[in-house]
Formats: sequence, C-alpha cells, structure tokens
Amino acid sequence: MDLNIRRKSTRAPVTGSLIETYPHDLQMYKIPPTENISLQEFETLALERLTLLRSLATATTLKGLRAYSDEWKEYVISDLRNQGLKYYSKLFEISRCGATEADLQARRKDHIAHFILRLAYCRNEELRRWFVARELELFKMRFINMSGDAVETFFKLNNLCYNNISEEEKTEIITFLRESTSHPNIENMKFYKVKFFEVLDLVKLRKVFLSGGYAYIPHKDFVSVLSAQFRTHLRQSLAVACHHLGEIEQDERLVCLLKGLHQSYTGNNYADTKAVVPIESLDSLSVKSFPLCMRQLHDQLRLAHHLKHGGRLQYGLFMKGIGVTLEDSLRFWREEFTKIMDLDKFEKQYAYNVRYNYGKEGSKKNYSPFSCLRIINETVGPGDCHGCPYRHCDVSNLKNKLQGYGLDPQAVNDIVDVTKKGHYQVACSKYFDAVHSIDLGLGINHPNQFFEESQKLIKGEIKVEIKKENKATVKKEALEEMDFDEISEWN
Repeated sequence: MDLNIRRKSTRAPVTGSLIETYPHDLQMYKIPPTENISLQEFETLALERLTLLRSLATATTLKGLRAYSDEWKEYVISDLRNQGLKYYSKLFEISRCGATEADLQARRKDHIAHFILRLAYCRNEELRRWFVARELELFKMRFINMSGDAVETFFKLNNLCYNNISEEEKTEIITFLRESTSHPNIENMKFYKVKFFEVLDLVKLRKVFLSGGYAYIPHKDFVSVLSAQFRTHLRQSLAVACHHLGEIEQDERLVCLLKGLHQSYTGNNYADTKAVVPIESLDSLSVKSFPLCMRQLHDQLRLAHHLKHGGRLQYGLFMKGIGVTLEDSLRFWREEFTKIMDLDKFEKQYAYNVRYNYGKEGSKKNYSPFSCLRIINETVGPGDCHGCPYRHCDVSNLKNKLQGYGLDPQAVNDIVDVTKKGHYQVACSKYFDAVHSIDLGLGINHPNQFFEESQKLIKGEIKVEIKKENKATVKKEALEEMDFDEISEWN
C-alpha cells in the first residue's frame, strides 16, 4: 500500500480522474490508494470509518436487529446522519454508475479509509476477526441495495464471470425455484447458476435449488457468492499488511495513531458541560444514574474515605463531566479525606490533583472524562477499585454486588452471562435497563453518556410506555439527540 502522508494536501483531486478511479459505489478493495493526503485527513478518515463500523456492530450486537433488515438499515443510516457522516449514509442508497462530485468524493473517502483501517486492525487475530466481520456486513448491505444494472456493471468492473440464466431455463425449473426460494415474485427475479461449493451457507440452510452440482441463486442471495470471495481476499490482505507493519511504522507519525486506533473513542468527550450538579445529590444520583464503575467508586469512597490515584482520577473526571464545579469537587474530596487524615495533608498531597483535573494546575488542559474503552483497558492492581467492574471484577463478586443492589434476579443473570462472553459494554447497557426498569437497549460507550441518558429518562425527556410484562419501550421524542456513538471492540 502506497499512502503518501504529508503535512498539508495542496491539490484537490480532479473529478475526471476520480470517475476513472471510482466508477462504482461498491468496491472489492483490491487496488490500494496511491494519492497524497495530509496527516489530518488520514486521522479523520480513519475515525469516521471506525464510527461507521461500530454503528454496524451496535445494530447487530446490542440492538439485536436482524442484519440487513429494513430496521437494521434504518438504524445505521440514522446513526450515521446523527454523527455527521452523511456521505457514508449515501453509499447505502440504491447504487448507480453515474455520480456527482459529492458521490465521487464519498467513494474516495470510503476507499482510503478502508485501507487505513487495514493497517490498524491487522495486528492480531482478534482485531482481524472483528474488522472482517464488520466490513463483510458493510459489503453485504451495500450489495443488497444495488439495482440490477449496477450489479451487471459491478461484475464487469471486477471481471466476475457470472451471468443470469435465460428465461427459457428459468421457465423449465420455475417449480423448483419456487419451492427452494423464500423470496416472493421470483418470476421477475434474476437467477444465477454457480458451483454449489461457492454458496455452502445457502446449501446448508436449504435456500437454493441444486441440480447437477450447480446452485441456482436469486439476485438477492447472490451476495453469498461475493461475500465469500470478499472475506477470503480481505483476510489474506490483512495477513500481508501485518507482515509489512514494521516497514510502515518506521514513520513515527503513524505509529501511535495506528496502534491505538481500535481503542479510540469517537463520541462526545464530555469535557464541557453546562449542567451544575451539587455534591449533596451525589448519593441519590449514584443509585440510578451512575454506571456501575462509578457507583462502586462512590460507594468505596463513602466507606473508606479514600481512593487510590486511579480511582480518584477516574471518578474525579466523571464528576467534572456531569457538572460538579471545581469548588464543590474540592469540598467533596476534602470532607471525605479529612475523616481519616489532617486537613494539611489533604491540601499538600491531594488538592493539587483535583485542581489539575479541572485545568487549573500543571499544563492547564481541559481534561475529558474517561470513555468506556479507556476504562476497560485500564491496568488494575490489588486493592484498586477503578476500571470496569465487568472486566476487572471476579464474576462471583460481580453477581453478589448486583444482587446486593436489589436488581431483578433474571437481570443479574443476563448481565453476568454477557460479561462472561466479554461483552462488557452490553453488560453495562443491561445494567442501565435493570436499574431503570425499562428495555431501552442503549449503546453505552461512556460513563457520562450513561448519566446523561438516565437523567433524560428521570426528567421525562424520553417517554417510556410500560408493557404488560412490566418492561418498557421507548417513545422517542427526538432520536437524533441520543448517542449511539461507539461499541466496544469486544462485541
């Protein structure tokens, strides 16, 4: 891959060259990009595509929507538009060969971003597996939305020798096609004849007509043939990229970005908030509006009147993000710590760190609260109580803690089950539902998002309707205001 990186891009791509390079909305990504791009664009494109792939993961893993269904597609498109990625949402519309300048720029960004993420996700088998699964979902979704003419053009551009069967042959086997195909109106549907081993997934599900070693595939299921090729090609390409990582990372400007990209947070950083939360309300807020990671820190602080550095940093920035002022934060920590130490010791050893979090000491940066990914990847030692309880707590201790909070036994079992599978943020979402006695299914990716959405519910900004089975569904007043920014790499 020959991506030339420089500080500033001085020349915009010419439309004529773009239509030759990107004649179609859908690509097999076999030819890497060779143009010059700036470092800023390199990072921006990487984060935007990561947001796209995480949106797909949220729809499938957390929201439980059937992949490629209308609901699944609508959720992904809405989520992308909410996050300002309209050019990606346009790629999910009915594909066509003609294109405007905006369409060509969208194709270009899609192409470059895919190859950037290859470099970030080729490092180990876990990352490769996640990346292949998401890119495969994206590929399938876009192919399914292609018109018949666009499909034919795609075949020609990629030298794919697949022709639909003639009307005469189709008429001869129409009875068998009806019995084997669940799609309606097959009379108006194109069918392709391929070797049966190219679509073993469809054969296994008995969704195709087999005859003489061939499978007859309707247009809407033909994606199975291409997705198998796409998966094989992508996995091979990731292995090659991994082999050449050492050469690529000789450029020190790219090392940190590529190594940490899969852990990057792409949502609201909650560094600035207009809300003001008095410290006198923290005890009551912690019961329902704090995620478990912050609730256990608050409880431990009230119990022991002390937290280690990791806990103070994690909880202190969270408090800042929900709206606790610097003055109140100093008073809160002072009142707790001076129960076990002298005031002079607190002022000398701990007050500085509180002011530092608020950008009043040291480098005076406006520090952001930790995201879920940052917390999940924290190093937690003996005696520490920060980090993610779903990842860092023993499962039996986690279950006892949840039961001690009085959660419904079934909810506790559900949370523990997904925790065992490594779906830590899904567990947090289920905890949110359990403490609020609803079935909202939010994609929790930040502790302060948990707090924000909880307050929306409590204040009635999100209306819920109790079902007969005592669950709840959301009547969304403004879906656009809700965050579904990110899903964990462990989903």
